[in-house]
Amino acid sequence: MTVAPSRLHGQAAWSDSQLLYALEEVVEAELNRHLGVAKDWMPHEYVPWSDARDFDGIMDGEAWAPDQSKVTAVGRTALVVNLLTEDNLPSYHHEIATLFGRDGAWGTWVHRWTAEEGRHGIVMRDYLLASRAVDPVELENFRMRHMSEGFESDNRHSMLHSIAYVAFQELATRISHRNTGHHSGDPVCDRMLARIATDENLHMVFYRNLLAKAFELAPDQTMSAVRDVVVDFRMPGHGIPGFERAAAQMAIGGIYNLRIHHDDVLQPVLRYLKVLDIGGLGPEGLRAQEELGLFMGGLDDQAVKFDERRAALLARRQARAERG
Repeated sequence: MTVAPSRLHGQAAWSDSQLLYALEEVVEAELNRHLGVAKDWMPHEYVPWSDARDFDGIMDGEAWAPDQSKVTAVGRTALVVNLLTEDNLPSYHHEIATLFGRDGAWGTWVHRWTAEEGRHGIVMRDYLLASRAVDPVELENFRMRHMSEGFESDNRHSMLHSIAYVAFQELATRISHRNTGHHSGDPVCDRMLARIATDENLHMVFYRNLLAKAFELAPDQTMSAVRDVVVDFRMPGHGIPGFERAAAQMAIGGIYNLRIHHDDVLQPVLRYLKVLDIGGLGPEGLRAQEELGLFMGGLDDQAVKFDERRAALLARRQARAERG
């Protein structure tokens, strides 16, 4: 039996269950495409095991010290944030499994995505400990605090909000990993994060293509969901202890900031889907589209001001360094 949307204020209104059913074929096609292009890789091959040695404690090894790390200061900060974000995978799995279900193509994707994300956390933790890139005690204390609080998404638990959020979030994660590698100062770290970023890009494509189909089925509802997600967007690691300070360091260090968020995360997805050019919308969709356009313009203005402040700060730092 075909599941058709109900009518609301003259517009087709889809429930979550109707959309899940209607998108099943697209999920199956995207899953098959993903499995066809994704390449399995072994986490242990990206870890410099020859650098590893015992830590202090019951193994009576050497205590960690900052000068043991090959990674830059901003690289260490970003690596901890990125890994702690991955550590909350059980909560993320619960969120998407609850929304998308565990049966059929949806369920197969949920489990495959979880397995791939789990691999990211494995290789990052092994790298950090084997290379002594970060303080292992501080990292574990942060992990316990962060995971003890769990994770609850900001996407209002609508299926459309969830799809829209992960389409942007997966790209944001890819950009953050890639830039962390570039600024890490360690070629081994850069290679590892490039491998992870490749996976994250494939995840983004999966959700972006689902979002494209959602725009065909329920343009007004999807436009409203995209508007809500873009305006209120926060990275899933925002609950990490000391996140605000870490985010500021990453912003100044060029790993993730307003300019990157606008130019490299939001704009590519919106442009690919032609979100601001979609026609035939009802009143709610048009209002959401207009508000989205205004927000993006305002965000670009904020990014310009941030760029100016960042350039001035870096210039002052350079001047102090030259004076010795």
